[in-house]
Amino acid sequence: MSGRGRLGHHHAERREPSAERPPICWRRQFPGKATSVPEVREWARDLLAGRLATPVLDDALLLLSEIVTNAIAHSDSGRTPEERVTVRVIRVSGGVHVEVTDAGSATTAPAVRVPGPEDEGGRGLWLVDLLATAWGTRRGYGRGTVWFRLTERVPREP
Repeated sequence: MSGRGRLGHHHAERREPSAERPPICWRRQFPGKATSVPEVREWARDLLAGRLATPVLDDALLLLSEIVTNAIAHSDSGRTPEERVTVRVIRVSGGVHVEVTDAGSATTAPAVRVPGPEDEGGRGLWLVDLLATAWGTRRGYGRGTVWFRLTERVPREP
């Protein structure tokens, strides 16, 4: 496909439609309760369905569920009445960036551990580390954030 560049020069550069879309950001707070996990998942599914390839959407929902569960189980968001978790979902060119911010914890910090085959839990950050294109944590102002990014893989032409 050829077209006219900004300076009027012709070019034969092929641009993916998603590369031209600006990021779209959504933010919502949820109660720091286990019953919020399916609500968060449904909210994110409604936002991203049709905007991401199904395999990427499935991974995003899985990882989001794990991180929200961790925030509620291991931070003050789940220990203190009226505390909340804040979820930001950002549809970026070629993928999605997700952040979960909680009330922090004086006793725990996010850490990847390799779960044993008989362990009932402990797979959250292990899955994030396995599936996410990039991920990380940050702390500040008494809050903790875990974020991840997933990118859509474009199939190569033969």
